[in-house]
Amino acid sequence: MSVATQPFSGTFVADPTHSSLTFAVKHMQVSTFRASFDDLDARIVADRQGIRFAGAARVESLSVKDPDFRAHVVHSADFFDARRHPELTFRSDDVQLDDDGTFTARVELTIKGVTKPVAATGAYQPLVEDPYGSIRTAVELTATVDRRVWGMDWQALLPKGGDALSYDVQLTGHLELIQES
Repeated sequence: MSVATQPFSGTFVADPTHSSLTFAVKHMQVSTFRASFDDLDARIVADRQGIRFAGAARVESLSVKDPDFRAHVVHSADFFDARRHPELTFRSDDVQLDDDGTFTARVELTIKGVTKPVAATGAYQPLVEDPYGSIRTAVELTATVDRRVWGMDWQALLPKGGDALSYDVQLTGHLELIQES
């Protein structure tokens, strides 16, 4: 696989309507629980120094329907502890785009004030002009992390053995990006 000459340049910001950060975690060993952060911003800069990106998601914007369950996930120290840590952040100065559309990045992910490296992989889309004259691209990334690394170690045991909630969590970022003028 050959490394692409930089397929785009300039600064691109996430279109908040068409971008999301989601997570998925196995629940009760039978299904996958998914939720998303509705308030997300991100920026990618591509210039002679390479490609870099950074962004943040507001924890309070987490989409969980049940109010009691939402309060536990968003506000308790067992999970995101939003009062003390209102957002999670991500950034990377180590991005590789390949000719086949592959996007790989070594990301610094900060949750609850703890920053850890994460390897993310995915794809990017070539530039396109939208009907309104803006230039757009998109990046989709996934990474699987162990939630305990960020102090999210809540667990309940099932009556016949096993964990009620997986420690492995899949993070997925869908970023539709608009070039700044």
